[in-house]
Parts: sequence; structure tokens; C-alpha cells
Amino acid sequence: MPGTALTSDRLCRALAAAYEIPLLGLGVWQVPNGPECVNAVRWALELGYRHIDTAQAYGNEESVGQALRESGVPRDEVFITTKFYPARDDPAAEAERSLRRLGVDQVDLYIIHWPQGGPTWAWPGMERARERGHARSIGVSNFDVGELGEVIAEANVRPSVNQIQFNPFAYRRALLEACEQHDVVLEAYSPLGTGRHLSDQGVSRIAERLGRTPAQVLLRWCVQRGLPVIPKSTHRERIEENCQIFDFTLSEGDMAELDGLDQTGGTDRALERKWW
Repeated sequence: MPGTALTSDRLCRALAAAYEIPLLGLGVWQVPNGPECVNAVRWALELGYRHIDTAQAYGNEESVGQALRESGVPRDEVFITTKFYPARDDPAAEAERSLRRLGVDQVDLYIIHWPQGGPTWAWPGMERARERGHARSIGVSNFDVGELGEVIAEANVRPSVNQIQFNPFAYRRALLEACEQHDVVLEAYSPLGTGRHLSDQGVSRIAERLGRTPAQVLLRWCVQRGLPVIPKSTHRERIEENCQIFDFTLSEGDMAELDGLDQTGGTDRALERKWW
């Protein structure tokens, strides 16, 4: 797949910022700050994950940092993402606070969590965060085609990533095409539909035929497109299961069958209903 390369035994994808993002990461949305989050992140790192995704709004950056320190994995081997909470005023100042909570000097990716207040107002502050060395690369999340275009039109540094809800049931083709046109990497969150899609009969049929789990099939659908994906789990066995997706391939027929599950009509929207 164009834009991907095998690096340190993990598939990675090049970002516009000239860095690489591992295709598989662990997301920690809705994981409380404390032992549950520390354990999940530490287990993931022990199992070979090198990409952890958190956010200011999650309230668990301290636990991510603690797990990183306890894991013994060198900081420069782990890709860390956090997100600016757009109800606050200054992305650069909030980035400094995130770094203190994480206990690191820099994050690898800093994202506007959603376009509250309009898509462009926070971008100069994101660029300042990058200029000050708080983040190696900057991006957005939950931006639709129009919102992404507005940022790019005004940006001195274009977003490296647009992190959106994306899976076979939310196959947002028009938004994916726009990201690719602008050299923005689409990153998939909720790849399992927060568990809803694991019981789908079509997904289960493909999984059974391949001797895989439904979760592995859904994650493989993303990485086979060269898209970074960040499943969330706090169970060690599921975290381990989710990383076993690089030793098999979905056939063209499997991919087409999964593509056909889309319920969005190939939309250019990032969400069907906005929460802000």
C-alpha cells in the first residue's frame, strides 16, 4: 500500500511532517485515570504496541505517562498523541500542561479534538505549539471535508492527520478521498463501533473462514488500506488479540463485502450528529 513501510516490526505510515505513525495504536477514551489505564497502556507496550492515543478531555494523561515510564520502553520508540480540548483558549499553553501530565518533553502528534467554535480559530495556536517544540506534528479530529478545507486554506503548516470515526459501517469515502487529496492521513477511531460491530453476521462469516476474530477482521480492513487505527481495550487478552493483524490478508472479495456494510452513503461528514 502506498505510504506504508515496515518499521521496527510494525507497519507505519508516513506523515506530511516527515515522521511515521504506527498503523496500530491503543486508544484510552473512557478509561479512568488510575490503575486501569496504567495497566492497559503498560500491557500494550509489553505486547509490542508503539502508539498510544490520549486526550486532554480524557483526563488520563498522567496514567499514560506513568505506564510509559514503568514499561521501560524508551520514549523515542513510542508515538504519543494527545488532543487539544477546544473549550479552552490557547492550544500552545494547553500543550505545555499536557506535557507536564504525561511527563514527556514533546508529543509526536497534537490534535484539535473537534471543531468547536469553528474550524480555524485554534490552528494558529496549534502551529505555535509545534514551533515551540511541544509537538512534532499537528492535526485535527472530527473535521468534515469543508472544515478540513478551511484549515488547509489558512494554514502555514497543514494538518498531518484527521482522526475520525471510521470502519466498514462508517466508510466515509468522500472524506477519505479529500484527506488523500490534501496529503492528510485519515486515522480511524471506533474501528469496532465500540463493540457493536463484532456480532455482525457478515464480519463473523469472514472471521470464521479465516480463523480470525471479528475484531481482527475489522482492524485488518483499516490497516490494509494503510490507515492508522486505535482500538480501545482494558483487557490484556483483547489488547493482544488486536495486535495480531499483520500476519494475514483480506482478499479483494472480503474487502468488497466489508465495504458494502457502509451505512453512511460514503459521506463527507465526520459524524452524523455533532456533540458540540
